[in-house]
Amino acid sequence: MTIDLSGRVALVTGAGAGLGREHALLLAARGAKVAVNDLGADNAQAVADEINASGGQAMAVAASVSDFEAVQGMVGKVIAEWGRLDILVNNAGILRDKTFAKMDLADFRLVVDVHLMGAVHCCKAAWPHMQAQNYGRIVMTTSSSGLYGNFGQSNYGAAKMALVGLMQTLSLEGARNDIRVNCLAPTAATAMTGGLLPEKELELLTPARVSPAVLALVREDAPTRTILCAGAGSFATANVTLTQGLRLPDDGAPEAIVAHWDQISDRADEAVPGSGEAQGRQELAHAGYARGGL
Repeated sequence: MTIDLSGRVALVTGAGAGLGREHALLLAARGAKVAVNDLGADNAQAVADEINASGGQAMAVAASVSDFEAVQGMVGKVIAEWGRLDILVNNAGILRDKTFAKMDLADFRLVVDVHLMGAVHCCKAAWPHMQAQNYGRIVMTTSSSGLYGNFGQSNYGAAKMALVGLMQTLSLEGARNDIRVNCLAPTAATAMTGGLLPEKELELLTPARVSPAVLALVREDAPTRTILCAGAGSFATANVTLTQGLRLPDDGAPEAIVAHWDQISDRADEAVPGSGEAQGRQELAHAGYARGGL
């Protein structure tokens, strides 16, 4: 099976360097027309020129993803040029690392604005076009910092985990129009991680070893609601699971919860609920009430 994106139009944010650049190059190499977004116009143009020089089709669209009007203009330019938008890769991001005790709230808001609201802006601008054409593939860039935490990255981790929640709901709302939404959790050495890793790790954690995961998430028969982790040529899926749990006879006195903690947290037969509502249905089922099955 070969992933062929001929005829598809992709927009990659933060694509002037690092991971975004590699994503854009690979999408173009597989036949997609690529809109290269970056805050810096020169960086975006350089990547677009690189794609065009190699026989692909690309255009530069400079804009800050934190500015919704600018994002709307960027998406409008893509539609005007190529008539559709099939693939959106939300990759743009920044770091403002510091322990929570020392972090200025302005830096917390800035990271959330770029990572979370930037993705929201791009999805909001692209969504009606994807609905109209009954086709869309969206990739959110989450992180192990959001999934599992990282010292000094409360702002980044909160924003990145929020993108998982955004994916969960948009995948449900987009299903009727074949809009599939997934998350990529990359581990790569980029300008954002410069100086933080030893030389051997830098050699292994190249952005090019991550980008194949993007192709897997935007192909025609792509999954939806998947969190795909990628780094150093290794790939794994992460899941937000729910244990079977149990109903306590006294309806959950605090001491009873503690006494039964091992059973409540037993991961045997844990599952990934199809929606948030499914968690509620499981709890009602434990109470002896079923509404249309689980």
